[in-house]
Amino acid sequence: MRMASFARFYVVVSVLSALCGFYATAHAESGVPDRVALTESSIAWSTVKYATDAENGLVEGSLDKGIIVDRTFKTRVLENRYLKVTLVPEFGGRILSIIYKPTGHEQLYRTQVGVPYGIKGGDFYYDWLMVYGGIFPTFPDPEHGRTWLKPWSFKVEKQTDAEVTVSMSIEDNFAYPAAPPKFARGSTGIKATYYVTLKAGRAALDARVVLRNAQDKAIPYEYWTCTTLAPGSDPNNPRATGGAEIIAPIKTYTTPSWSNFLAAGDESVGQGRSLFENVRYFRNWPEMGIAYAAPNMQGGNFWGVINHDNEEGIFRIADNSVTPGLKMWTWGFSSFTKETDPRKDPNPQRPYVELWAGVSDQFFHAAEFPPRGEVSIPETYSPTVGMSNVTHANGNVLVNLSAEATSVVLQFFSIEPATPLRVTLKRGETVLLNDAVTADPGNGNRITAPIPAGSSGAQVQLTIRTAEGKELIAAETRIK
Repeated sequence: MRMASFARFYVVVSVLSALCGFYATAHAESGVPDRVALTESSIAWSTVKYATDAENGLVEGSLDKGIIVDRTFKTRVLENRYLKVTLVPEFGGRILSIIYKPTGHEQLYRTQVGVPYGIKGGDFYYDWLMVYGGIFPTFPDPEHGRTWLKPWSFKVEKQTDAEVTVSMSIEDNFAYPAAPPKFARGSTGIKATYYVTLKAGRAALDARVVLRNAQDKAIPYEYWTCTTLAPGSDPNNPRATGGAEIIAPIKTYTTPSWSNFLAAGDESVGQGRSLFENVRYFRNWPEMGIAYAAPNMQGGNFWGVINHDNEEGIFRIADNSVTPGLKMWTWGFSSFTKETDPRKDPNPQRPYVELWAGVSDQFFHAAEFPPRGEVSIPETYSPTVGMSNVTHANGNVLVNLSAEATSVVLQFFSIEPATPLRVTLKRGETVLLNDAVTADPGNGNRITAPIPAGSSGAQVQLTIRTAEGKELIAAETRIK
């Protein structure tokens, strides 16, 4: 009886996902103008039973994993032809969900039953932590900061059919006297505003974090954007799968001493660094660990995760000269292989990939906030479909470009799928391809072009433009 019920549920979800994708694609192809909607809704979230005091410390003896408590948050939902985005301002100012309509799939992780952990371990500001999921700003301390469970003020900044911009904001005017010694005890006064923008016709979400130092003195601080990623997921059970791969344009990483097992077997390149190749795969994380891009992102402007089980991904695109730090973390692959029913066995060790963008290279390496200064961090979150890798990206297009002796292969995702494109591939002055292309938002885009003999070692240049000639992205790769 349970199996039959599950089967019926799975069919309904699959049909709804297919209809969702068909609706988005059909409206795009019919030329119906896209528009952005902003609505209010609510979301239920379960946690085990616990209690906090007035300063957000966990009340001793209040944790009871045998009792599950349901709570409800007010949400704001931004929606256009391609995306449905859910925000939860009152619990950490977070982007909780990004559903890509052409596939009907979730891109972000969301825990089904929250479980406090790290209690009295000295690792977190309130001496405990509980994961909810999504994307959210963390400051002014490392390790999730102090505002992850705080209500952020919500405001509509702009609302038209063509664009909706909202903001979530908070000021660090509070302190926790019982914070572990490695955390700053006093408040910094830093004001944070998280702007989130969805535009018509755009299959990506644009965001911008603005931090302001109201003091006349410099402040040591850390800022990290935390992302919990599970692209290509069932919206009712978002989770990373065995096919998850971290994609980032980096070569090496370093790891804390307690996490050295992560680098076991990886080729060392000296200075405590190891090659990134193995650790990029979720399946190669034996247990919980941390990897930092080493020495940092070095100008790379994107990172994300691709789920190779269905070749769907989610990527953050940003100027990483502002956020050069990349922290990578998971609970380990056993969180996938040994996953249990969260309501019968509530525990925090769940399958997702946690990637962080920071103003410093590692946790507990503080940056300096200038007196009366402002830090602005624009970022774009884009899904991908049908791409096995990303080699180049910007706010218009994501590209996977490779070339071998006889052919060049291009996979790409257009962030404005309805815009007609022209794709040009050249080797020197020889044009390999120069075609008009219509992006496919539901299945991805793949182009193969032959390469003349004797081209090994030469460069292939790619340019993608609009039909009117505006350049959207340019890239090149060497023929192997």
